[in-house]
Amino acid sequence: MAFVTLKDMGSDFHRLEHFDGGDFVRWQRKMHFLLVTVKVYYVIVNPRPPEPGENEEESVAKTHERLRWDQDDEICRGHILNGMSNTLFDAYHTVKTAKELWNQLERRYITEDATSKRFIVSKFFDYKMVDGRSVMEQFNEIKSILDRYSQHKLALDEFIVVTSIIDKLPPSWKNFRNNLKHRKEDINLDELGTHLRIEEDLRKEEKSKSEGSNHFLSKLSKRKVNVMLRKTMKMKWNLEGANE
Repeated sequence: MAFVTLKDMGSDFHRLEHFDGGDFVRWQRKMHFLLVTVKVYYVIVNPRPPEPGENEEESVAKTHERLRWDQDDEICRGHILNGMSNTLFDAYHTVKTAKELWNQLERRYITEDATSKRFIVSKFFDYKMVDGRSVMEQFNEIKSILDRYSQHKLALDEFIVVTSIIDKLPPSWKNFRNNLKHRKEDINLDELGTHLRIEEDLRKEEKSKSEGSNHFLSKLSKRKVNVMLRKTMKMKWNLEGANE
């Protein structure tokens, strides 16, 4: 199995041609791929975890989640800025977050021409979710594509959008996908997001329980083996003592 090191990832970003204002769509595709590879693209599509309320106690896990998001956002923003020419770096380095930077570049460099519109339309319909990544992260990524429909004054029926996203669910979600497709009632985009979030949370919980159970069974099996070995050794010692 080949492992990708941080050094390899850094060299990939280094080899990316610096964006100088031309051929933005191609540069953005390459940058998107690299940001997904280093697992920081999610900060562009997932909002920052909220701060706790004034009298609200926050779990350690929630605090770590927000700190990790802040760190990954800075890394993501840095990679995007480092992929730009010096002139554009100077123009955009004060932008606070990776999402804001990404959106500003899109608004500035994706123009209202037919080529850009075709690209956005094909990007939505060609998108396929994959196993190994959070479904909600990929759902939010699709929603960010749909936001660009509005920027270009493109309209798409919500029923078609929801049906298309259901068809894009990864292979391991086949049964869930079929259940959604056979519902009698139509659901809107927000309701679909709620269903996906609940299902993903349930799957994470089941996976955690399964891993805990497997760990327990593994320890139990080792214990049984040790008991059997002790019994075998004891029987051997008894036989040797009797023979003497």
